[in-house]
Amino acid sequence: MKKLSFVLAAAGLMALGACNKPAETANAVDNAADAMANAADNLTAAAANATDAAANAADAAANAADAAANVANAM
Repeated sequence: MKKLSFVLAAAGLMALGACNKPAETANAVDNAADAMANAADNLTAAAANATDAAANAADAAANAADAAANVANAM
């Protein structure tokens, strides 16, 4: 999916580069680059959130195992 997105973005930038209005093209290219940077930031944040969620799930599982052990020891 990343390769396809990159190819589509590159094709879009090349199409913008073929325009006759350099100022508008430069703005459009800058906007496209900013959008790609924002998308990369969002993906990085999503990966960090997924990592945090996995760590939280592991902690919850460990807590549940401790609680089960405590109940077994109390009997």
